[in-house]
Order: sequence, then C-alpha cells, then structure tokens
Amino acid sequence: MKQVLATLAAVSAAAVLTFSQPAFSQQTTDALAPEAATGQQAKSAVRAREFMVVAANPLAAEAGLSVLRDGGSAADALVVVQTVLGLVEPQSSGIGGGAFLVWYDAATGKVTTIDGRETAPMAATPELFIGDDGKPMEFFEAVVGGRSVGAPGVVRLMQKIHERHGKKDWAQLFEPAARMAEAGFTVSPRLAALIDEDAPLLAAQPSTRSYFFDGSGTPLQQGSALLNPAYAETLRTIGAEGADAFYKRPIAEAIVSAVQGHPNNPGKLSLEDLANYEAKEREAVCAPYRGLDVCGMGPPSSGALAIGQILGILSEFDLEGLGPEDPQSWRLIGDATRLAFADRGRYVADRDFVDVPKGLLNPDYLKSRAALLKRPDGLSAEAAKAGDPPWDKAELRLDGVSLEVPSTSHFVIVDADGNVASMTSSIENGFGARLMTRGFLLNNQLTDFSFAPQENGEAVANRVEPGKRPRSSMSPTIVLRDGKPLFALGSPGGSNIIPYVAQSLVGLIDWKMDISEAFAMPHFSNRFGRYDLEAGTAAAELADDLQALGYEVRTTDMNSGLHGVAFLADGTLEGGADPRREGVAVGD
Repeated sequence: MKQVLATLAAVSAAAVLTFSQPAFSQQTTDALAPEAATGQQAKSAVRAREFMVVAANPLAAEAGLSVLRDGGSAADALVVVQTVLGLVEPQSSGIGGGAFLVWYDAATGKVTTIDGRETAPMAATPELFIGDDGKPMEFFEAVVGGRSVGAPGVVRLMQKIHERHGKKDWAQLFEPAARMAEAGFTVSPRLAALIDEDAPLLAAQPSTRSYFFDGSGTPLQQGSALLNPAYAETLRTIGAEGADAFYKRPIAEAIVSAVQGHPNNPGKLSLEDLANYEAKEREAVCAPYRGLDVCGMGPPSSGALAIGQILGILSEFDLEGLGPEDPQSWRLIGDATRLAFADRGRYVADRDFVDVPKGLLNPDYLKSRAALLKRPDGLSAEAAKAGDPPWDKAELRLDGVSLEVPSTSHFVIVDADGNVASMTSSIENGFGARLMTRGFLLNNQLTDFSFAPQENGEAVANRVEPGKRPRSSMSPTIVLRDGKPLFALGSPGGSNIIPYVAQSLVGLIDWKMDISEAFAMPHFSNRFGRYDLEAGTAAAELADDLQALGYEVRTTDMNSGLHGVAFLADGTLEGGADPRREGVAVGD
C-alpha cells in the first residue's frame, strides 16, 4: 500500500502547473511519444485563465482551442473537436456513431443533456442477435457487417447544440477537419498499434482494407501520412447543407447501401430510420455527494444513475478518513459498484421504452443498500443482487447482461463565457462495424443491447426493440458546488467507464487530489464480484489484501481515457488528461 501512495506522490511531483502554450507544446510531444501507445506517461496538469479544451488527440484539442481563441463558444469548438477526432482517432468516435452531451449554461446556471445515442432500425426485432441455431450470436459474429449498425446521432447532436449556443458559422466549423483530411495527418502511435491489432478484421472488409493498409497490404505504421479526401467532401457537404445532408440525401443512401449490402452480415437500417432520427434533450440526472451535485446523462445511459448510486452508498462511510492506502476503502468502493451494477442490469434501459424506477437514487433506498456493506461478513455474493427500489410503476424485469467493448472518446470544453461541454462519443467497438463509407466508419452500437431478449417469458429491459436506443455506460459528468461547475469529466472504457469516473470523483472530492493525480490513480474495478486490478501499476500491491477480504482478484489492462477540467477557487481552470493515452489539456 505504501507503493500506491508513492506512485501518487510521484505523479503529484510531476504535475508542475504551467499556463497554456508552453504546456501544450510539451504535452503534444509527450502524448505522441511511442510509450504513449502502450504505457503510462506522467502528464502535467495544465492551467488556463479563460478557456480550455481537453481531448484525446493533440490535433483535435489544438483545433478546438483555435476556435475559442477566435471568439467561438464551447458549442462551436465541440463541432471542430468531434470532426477532427473522427479523422485522427477514427477507431473511437466519429460522425458514424453516437454521443451523450452534458452542457452547463453559464447564463442560466442550468445543466441539461442531449442524447445523441444510436437507434435500432424500425425493422429490428428482439431476436436480432439470435443465430440460426436459436442461440445468441458470438460477439464478433454480430459486430462485423451491417447487422450491428444503428442510426448515428452525432451529427444531429452537433447541430442541436450549435443552433442553441453556437456563435460561428456552421459551415466554417467543418473546415479544420476537412483541410486536415485533404492535406493528410500523421498516424499516431496509438492508431498504428490498434490498426495492427485489428488487422485481420480490417483486412477482411474492402472499405477498411483500402484505407488502413498501404499499397503492399501492410497495416499503416506510426508516422505514416494518411489522407482522407472522401471525409473532407462529406464534411463540407454537411457544412453547406446542414445535418439533413447526412440523414436524408446521398450520404444517407451510402450508409444504407453499406449496411444492407454487406455480403455476409447485412443489417436492417433504412433511409426512413436515418430521416427520422432525433437528438433528444433530456433532463440531467443529478445526485448529491458530500454537499455537491453530481450531474450526468440519464437513460439510455446507465452512467449517472450508477455513479449516483455508488456515491450515495459511499456517503455513509468516511472515505476521507480511510484514505486511498486502506484496503477497506477499495472494499467499500468495489461493493458499492457491485450493487449499482446489479440494479443497472435489471432495471436500466432506454426510458422511452422501459419504466426506470426513480427510486434508484432514493436516499432511504441507498441507505438500505449501504447497510449491506456494514455487515460483519461483508457483502456476500447473494447480497450483491438487484434491490427493490421505490417505484412509480412496478415493472419487474429479468437481469440482463450486454457486452460493452471499449472504443470511445471523451472531451471537455470550457469557453470564455463559462459554458461547459462534457461529451462522451463512441462507435462502440474499436473501428465499429468495420464498415467505412464516405470517409467515416459506421458504429456497431446495437451490440450494446442484450443479445438474449428474454428467459422463461420474462423480458430483459435492454433487449432490442424497433427505434430503441441501447443502454450505455458512457458517463459525461459535471459536478456543481452551489450551482457553479467544480469538475467536468468523463472517460472511455466500456462498462468500466462507471468505476473509472466514480473512482476519480472519490479521488477529487474525498481524497483532495488534483485532477492529474485523480486520473493517474491505479484502477480498481469490481462490477460483478471479481476485483480487476490495473496491470503494470501499484494496484497489484493490493491483491493480497483484497484476496484476504474474500475477493477473487485478476490483474488486467484497464485503458481508461479520463479527460476533465477542475474549476479552482481563484477562477483558474485546471485541465487533466489520462496518462494512458495521447490526450492533452490546452487553454489560455
């Protein structure tokens, strides 16, 4: 345990605070170093006075910062950051995918959310992922091809937030990514490593083979120049004609052709599905913790509810007094996470299709859940089951499990007016459905549904239904103190997003870490009973302690991509980027 603290101390010592431009230059150099593709590199916390961007690739962060410097809003910078990420980090997010946005409006003090999650085709049935043998398909059998593709939501989301809060001309916001696509960009170490890792699946699809491999059939290498003129044309079409150009015209036809025309695994997405897609504004889900309000995205995201439950349970315990060096802290955090995931598996799905109990965040209910952690024998496997929260309408559901494989991106933008965008964007699995059209990859988000829709006549909440949005763990978060932003953060990582963000919040709030320390902490995750410890970190020092407490323990890679901003008492912005990836914080 001393080694855990020593690691944190070392990270803290590395977090020398500087102002934006020198820090950006060093951050860019660090992020693109070869080690960043496979291991951690200490990154400095970055401070700014007026505005800030924290994103998963330096090229995207710099492009967003340029918009803010030119007087643009966070909504303007969001469009630029997302379109550049779709070019330089295509395996994680893009206009062929979906996103959740949590937005703080400085003028009104209101937090709202926009749901840009993909939808299932209207022709889809609950048996979409049931094979000819009557059994659920294997994951990659379902992923690769058109079957897994849902109607993308990112473009509608970008237009919706720009219409409300944009200052710059819509068309001009697509130019930075379009020019970069025409001129070419340098393949980063991370992108090269992921192309190589996924080479068999990418090579099997003509559209991805022609883009991610050179003329000799070799996966693109780090430092290669990659051009994407088709993406530039697509972006300029959307810029000139608006989001309808993506959802109703030749771009939509190209998407449907790629999905329905796949030779081995065609999908059901139609032109009508695209034309009818809507990015939905939803009320933020906010939960109290230590006098703060932790706000995020509600269903179809399980993020804000699960994080709210975890923190609500933990509020019954003195984590500050225990500290990060005490195994009991991790017992409590892990068991609170297990309870939240049990409720998530049974009750949480698209709220337009399933009655999700508001009582999941009821204080008395969370006290009863916390009481399970106070038992002398700890939280038994039997006790780590879904609870019985207060209902507005009783609707019992069967526990369901869906596999979320991490390939996602999170970014935070703060503009000069004090508006905050915390957005998590994804195409689901790395490189999505391995289908590319018009210069962008298509998502495989429908595999976030439960493959098995029912058992013995009982329905799984997160089953496939026409027009439904699959449950997600994406957890864009904004924390308020007295109605003002204190932290904005989020992460990729599949269902591990929830423990990544919850653990970071404990580090920030209970253990008074700065944002770089919180993001650099070794990861601990207990979603379903087994405790996963992050390989190659001091987390392994806890293995014996956790085994002595009765847990099965596994050491494994846990590649988060936490990005966030802390709002300091003196008005300074402090940005942090996960040392496990290529992201940077930049600002003025």
